[in-house]
Amino acid sequence: MATGQKADNSGGRQSGAPGKLSLWFQRRMNARTNTRIRRKGGKVMGMDLLILHTLGRRSGEPRESPITWFAEDEDTWLIIASGGGSRNPDWYVNLMAHPDKAVIELPGRGTIPVAPHRLDGGDREQAWKHITTSQPRYEKYQRKSERQYPVVRLVRR
Repeated sequence: MATGQKADNSGGRQSGAPGKLSLWFQRRMNARTNTRIRRKGGKVMGMDLLILHTLGRRSGEPRESPITWFAEDEDTWLIIASGGGSRNPDWYVNLMAHPDKAVIELPGRGTIPVAPHRLDGGDREQAWKHITTSQPRYEKYQRKSERQYPVVRLVRR
């Protein structure tokens, strides 16, 4: 290696993208959390969880992700693409790539087809206030990030 060059240990992946081991671990933990949600209900650390069903943006393979949610009414739910890091979580990118395939699974309610809508401007501001009033920790998470977390409204189809 020439003087002044840095080693590229990314394995060709996108900057900020998780490595294979990290992805394996994340998928394993998601599967365990999904099993727990299905068996015992969807509450972890005082937050409600649902299972978001999407298709992989490139693979087209089904994906299931446990996601914190906030009710707006009986047929609308808010979710936040936080994931901590400099990029949006994979589930968010998958959701936006195949919005017509989105389904949520709520404990005791089964699966529900939904249409995702990313909120901007005043709609996002109002939803964000609702979220941070319910869970102030999200305001703290947001302050630590350089990107604004997308807020998505899921509406029953």
